Amino acid sequence: MLRWTRAWRLPREGLGPHGPSFARVPVAPSSSSGGRGGAEPRPLPLSYRLLDGEAALPAVVFLHGLFGSKTNFNSIAKILAQQTGRRVLTVDARNHGDSPHSPDMSYEIMSQDLQDLLPQLGLVPCVVVGHSMGGKTAMLLALQRPELVERLIAVDISPVESTGVSHFATYVAAMRAINIADELPRSRARKLADEQLSSVIQRQESYLGPTLFLLGGNSQFVHPSHHPEIMRLFPRAQMQTVPNAGHWIHADRPQDFIAAIRGFLV
Repeated sequence: MLRWTRAWRLPREGLGPHGPSFARVPVAPSSSSGGRGGAEPRPLPLSYRLLDGEAALPAVVFLHGLFGSKTNFNSIAKILAQQTGRRVLTVDARNHGDSPHSPDMSYEIMSQDLQDLLPQLGLVPCVVVGHSMGGKTAMLLALQRPELVERLIAVDISPVESTGVSHFATYVAAMRAINIADELPRSRARKLADEQLSSVIQRQESYLGPTLFLLGGNSQFVHPSHHPEIMRLFPRAQMQTVPNAGHWIHADRPQDFIAAIRGFLV
C-alpha cells in the first residue's frame, strides 16, 4: 500500500518559502528502509523535559525545527509554565538533540514517535506547538490522531506543497493500471476505479480542533495562496502575524510569541 504521509518532505531551515512542503500524494516507501528489508520503522524513546503543572489543564508540547533541539524552547517553556500553571513538555525529535538516531526519518515516523510518547506521559489531549519541521509533524499528528491534540499551533509553516513538483505522472500511471471488466455497469465500474485508485490518491480528513497559524511578519514561508488549503485541512484555523519576526519567531520576538500562545489558550 502506498502511503501519502511518505510524501511529506523534511524542510531545510532558512531556504525560503519553497523549502518546507508536504504533499498529499503518496510515494512508495523504500523497500530497504533502515536496512531491515522493508520492515515497518518503530517509534523511538524520545528525549524530553517535562515541567510540572496543573494536571487538570491540557499540557503544552513544543516541537522544534530541523537541526534544532528541545533546548530551543527552554526559556519560553519555563515562562509559559510559570504564567499559565500548565505542564510544559519539550521534546527532541529522532536524530536530534539527545534522542536516539535512526536511518528512518519521515513525518510519518516522527508522528508515530509522539503517538507513543504522549499517552505514556499522560499528557493527552494536549496543546501541540510546532515550529517549521515540528509544525509539519504537529499537523500530521493532529490529522492522524485528533483525539490526542486539544489544539494546534503551527509556527511559520503551512501544509501546502509549494515546490512545484508535479505528481501528474503518478496519477496517469495509476489510472492506466485500473483493471475493470467491460461488461460491468458504469456505477459499479466507478466504484471499482475509486477502490483501485485509493492507494494512490488518499482522501485526507480534516482536523476540527482550534488551530493557530502563527506567522513571522518578515518571513515568506506561508504565502496567502496557501490559505485555502489550510482552511480545508484545518477549518477552525486562525492566522496571526508577529511583526518584525522572521522564520524563527520564538527567537526574534520571544515575548510576542509567548503572548500569542497565551492568547490562543484562553
